[in-house]
Amino acid sequence: MNMHIAERGRKAAERVDAHAEIKSLTEALATRDAEIKQFATKAGEELKNLGQVSSETKAALDALSQKGTDTAARLAEVEQRLATRGAIGAATGQKSAGQLMIESEQYKSFASRSDAGKITLSTKATITSATTGTGGAGDLIVPDRRPEILAPAVRSLTIRQLLLPGSTSSNAVEYVKETGFTNGAAPVAEGAAVAASDLTFDVVTTNVKAIGHMVTASRQILNDAPMLASYIDTRANFGLKLVEENQILAGDGTGQNLNGILNQATAYTGAQVGTGVTKVDVIRKAILQCRLAELVPNFVALNPTDWAEIELLKDANGQYLWVNLQTGGTMILWRLNVIETSAVTAGEFLVGAGTGAQVFDREQASIEISTEHSDYFAKNLVAIKNYERLALAVYRPEAFIYGEFAA
Repeated sequence: MNMHIAERGRKAAERVDAHAEIKSLTEALATRDAEIKQFATKAGEELKNLGQVSSETKAALDALSQKGTDTAARLAEVEQRLATRGAIGAATGQKSAGQLMIESEQYKSFASRSDAGKITLSTKATITSATTGTGGAGDLIVPDRRPEILAPAVRSLTIRQLLLPGSTSSNAVEYVKETGFTNGAAPVAEGAAVAASDLTFDVVTTNVKAIGHMVTASRQILNDAPMLASYIDTRANFGLKLVEENQILAGDGTGQNLNGILNQATAYTGAQVGTGVTKVDVIRKAILQCRLAELVPNFVALNPTDWAEIELLKDANGQYLWVNLQTGGTMILWRLNVIETSAVTAGEFLVGAGTGAQVFDREQASIEISTEHSDYFAKNLVAIKNYERLALAVYRPEAFIYGEFAA
């Protein structure tokens, strides 16, 4: 009996020693993790400032990693030894799955049966994908995160590309426009006086206008996600150019708005209705109106809805007039390039000669980032500003014929 008591005492002492060793090893791993975090932060700073991690930092991280591996292995060994001896169950008072099985009513019923079969142990805890509660293992599930940003569809910007480019160093552009011409040229008899012609000019001033907007972001997110900074730049620039196109095309000239092409264009005077008159006919007559003003148009701008209607025209046999469905069709109408853009309202059209207008850049579109706005410096916020200044000169309003299709 004394031997059994001594044996139980020896095993109890071993369990105490093992638990003390587990506690020591766990604390060592926690210390190692803190040191690794410290050196990882240092490595990140070196990589940012020097472009590489120093050999000393690498060596320290390798040593800590090896030390942690050895400690973890020792911890696993001690825990396995305790498990083998049943110490963990004895220390915590928990019952093993086998103990739960043989003590269950299902097993007792099963054991009293003479036929073979199987037994299912019903337990109260069920492992689920929940992140809280008994049996919740949802924190172990890592989402499959896609790193890219899904941008919305953007409009193709084309109007400015059709006009003459230019630049200015002033806040206004002045140009001379011919507003009247009386042509007195005629055959002249020998010794007779030459007939006179009259030219009338006006000086026109177009002021430089500014377009801009701003996006707010935290310094941390821009530093931690360079892709986001690039995305903001791209989206901000598109937003600026979208308004620029609308201003060049449809600005009403009031306040800070440009005096756009449609506001200065010559109104279409041809027939819009009649037997057999189609949108194709209207465009051809607008081209004629431009040519009679001695200008050669090079584009027609249409809303996608109107261009689709033209492409869907069929003959009496149901054959498409415009395109071969297998190869598509070139976007040319009456020898003019078709600009399909939602900047033109459905039901309207613009026939134009790009040489009749010019865009002057005073300050080209640029991105500026600053903390000097409100309390941004204190809050670690930055203002991302996209800004430009430009002027539009429409030299020949008759170079642009604007009208509406009949309803």
